[in-house]
Amino acid sequence: MKNKALLLISGLLALFTSSCELDVPVESQFVESNFPKTLSDYNASVGAIYANLSSSYAVPYWRMQEMSTDAAIIPARDGNFDDGGQYRQLHYHTWTPDHPNVLGIWQWAYSGILTCNRLLPITNNFGFNATELNTKLAEIRAMRALYYFFLMDLYGNVPIVTEYPVNDPPATQPRSEVYKFIETELLDVVKQLPAKTNSLSTNTQQYGRPTKGMVFALLAKMYLNSEVYVGTPRYPDVVRMADSVQTNRNYSLDAKYRDIFLPNNGPQINETIFAIPYDQQIPGNQFTRFGFFYYLTQAYGFNVGLSIAMSTTPEFYNRFNLLGDFRTKTWLAGPQFVPDGNGGFTNTPVYYPGTTTQIVIDPVLTLVPPKPMDLGNTLTSQSEGVRSIKYYPDPTIIQATRLNSNDVPVFRLADVMLMKAEAILRGASATSINGELQTPLVLVNKIRARSGAQTAGSITLNGIPDERARELYWEGWRRNDLIRFGQFEVEYPLPNDNLKMDKSTFRRLYPVPTNELKLNPNLKQNEGY
Repeated sequence: MKNKALLLISGLLALFTSSCELDVPVESQFVESNFPKTLSDYNASVGAIYANLSSSYAVPYWRMQEMSTDAAIIPARDGNFDDGGQYRQLHYHTWTPDHPNVLGIWQWAYSGILTCNRLLPITNNFGFNATELNTKLAEIRAMRALYYFFLMDLYGNVPIVTEYPVNDPPATQPRSEVYKFIETELLDVVKQLPAKTNSLSTNTQQYGRPTKGMVFALLAKMYLNSEVYVGTPRYPDVVRMADSVQTNRNYSLDAKYRDIFLPNNGPQINETIFAIPYDQQIPGNQFTRFGFFYYLTQAYGFNVGLSIAMSTTPEFYNRFNLLGDFRTKTWLAGPQFVPDGNGGFTNTPVYYPGTTTQIVIDPVLTLVPPKPMDLGNTLTSQSEGVRSIKYYPDPTIIQATRLNSNDVPVFRLADVMLMKAEAILRGASATSINGELQTPLVLVNKIRARSGAQTAGSITLNGIPDERARELYWEGWRRNDLIRFGQFEVEYPLPNDNLKMDKSTFRRLYPVPTNELKLNPNLKQNEGY
């Protein structure tokens, strides 16, 4: 169901784009003077934007957003999986400007931005008619705005670069200016972007590319966090953008929560607004590699060497306590049974290899000092920590790459509905969609009902973080949510923990990487670093 042609081109363009960094004659590069001018050539050229996006979204970017919170943790296991302490630095908020993700994601985002800047003047010369040209330019500018949103959310104050090549080292701009730039760009391009239709073939061509719905969802996210970003609340604008998504009846909640995240997900998922496609040729999704439990591989239909490292914290898992909630089954905890192929489990136990002892995953994480954030590496300690199968294990996974084919959603309808509910609880007025008044309780219960969870009798603003945790965990929004609710500095201690979280509020922003400061004297480091 995926647009494999576009994705394959994207992967090839990623390799080509990397080659442009080599010292080679300009004739071997695509520049304005030698770039082909057909529609197929245009699709190939923009593939570089998406290949860059997929390359780091589901691992290093995701780690900055989720592993700095209670939602995900990679503890060491007798020194294994420590990797220079980078994971515990995220967990304890002790990262430095030299952290590998801090540098890697800065460079990843600006690589995407510079690719967009490079393609804009080239696209002007493709020979499209005015309407086609505006649509193509809008696509590139929308993707550039998305990259800038990632930067603004993570680093706050960053340079705004719109030209290519860059003639002078760009200076740091305040977060408010970056926010204004993104908003202005999105409002300007939304008119030229396509809307989701009721045609699967059309949506397949649009899938993984910006649409009106993506812009509305991104603006809703910006407005929801506007008080954090620029000090000015904009909750009525959240509702306005959420309604702009929902008035397109081609978006709807899917009947089964599990279907949204299966290895064969794609444009047939009704609530996907914008997702990043992955498969065995599109590298980047390694949720099974890091978050599964390798003693269960054969029971799930494959036999590949995997990590035993990543889990969630007991404190976060305890939020999954609603009666009948299918989302609880997206975690592996307690005695393990053979899966039934429908997201549930049979009554057949799974045993540790070569034994008659049933595998039991213990939600607790009991650290073993003096090694920092270390569980030890016995069979018992390996079995500690609730694992996730939200991105359901892909049976096509192979040892050579250990990649998943599950596409990863960035924006989906359930998130938009929860944003609207929160904005109303923060003071915006409720509105009606298709004749139904959408109060926060109505919105929350629609999402609960889809997962079979008991409905709520009431909902308060304080209850929204748990609703978002249950619905959106491991989708890259936990850090964003905790900062907005003033909970980013709340500790979630583990037994025998000999380290403490740095509760400094300046860590709501990541630092400008040391290497970038050395290369560009016009950059300014964020406060506190």
